[in-house]
Amino acid sequence: MSEGNGTGGRMRAFAGNSYDDYYDHDLREHPLPGRLFIGAVVAILNVLTRLLWPWRIEHVERLTGDPRGRVLIMNHESMLDPVAVVVTLWRAHVPVRIVYKSEFDKIGPATWLFSRAGGFPVERGTADMKTVRRARAMLMRGECVLIYPEGTRVRDDADQRSHGGYAIMAQLAKAPVQPIAIIGARDLRLRGRVYMDVGEPIEWGELTATKRKEQLAEMERTGMERVYELRDRLRREHPGVE
Repeated sequence: MSEGNGTGGRMRAFAGNSYDDYYDHDLREHPLPGRLFIGAVVAILNVLTRLLWPWRIEHVERLTGDPRGRVLIMNHESMLDPVAVVVTLWRAHVPVRIVYKSEFDKIGPATWLFSRAGGFPVERGTADMKTVRRARAMLMRGECVLIYPEGTRVRDDADQRSHGGYAIMAQLAKAPVQPIAIIGARDLRLRGRVYMDVGEPIEWGELTATKRKEQLAEMERTGMERVYELRDRLRREHPGVE
């Protein structure tokens, strides 16, 4: 995967940047033309998705009002999930990164767009420490990292075994983990209602475990438990919406 010869330092406005440059530079250092382009895409997606599938985020201030870098974890129902979160954060001027599966890098235009929108790839099924270290750097400079621990879209009510890489990212950066849940996006229908809710960040200091490995296991368990608690509460408050 390459795009230009990326030499580090300041990024160029129109050419000469590698994909790694986009992954490893602060989002606020990305070239202005690209940021303006993504801003226009975000504005269009905000209007279009709200018209087609009216969505609402409860407790959105928990998501947009915290200046710290956080690992955002969420259940996965459709491609609307990341769009709604990224649109909300971009409009609030909160820098956000999206972890996507590296298989998408086989599609050149997808990699081009994802890199400029803040996405970065992960090799699923491997100990991808390069991605973990990259995420740590993002979190430490105040960027949020959005990840789907389920690893794929869930089409039934069975809670899948989640991947715990997000906890390692958060632990290395000493960053909180924030749960988000979504319902109504599993089977998108025109004008179908979609609801999301944002939980309070889970701080490492509130965990009962004291040893590093045990803390990781507790955060992995606690994080997804909070996601599913939010999801189940949304279902109770909006009966008939799955």
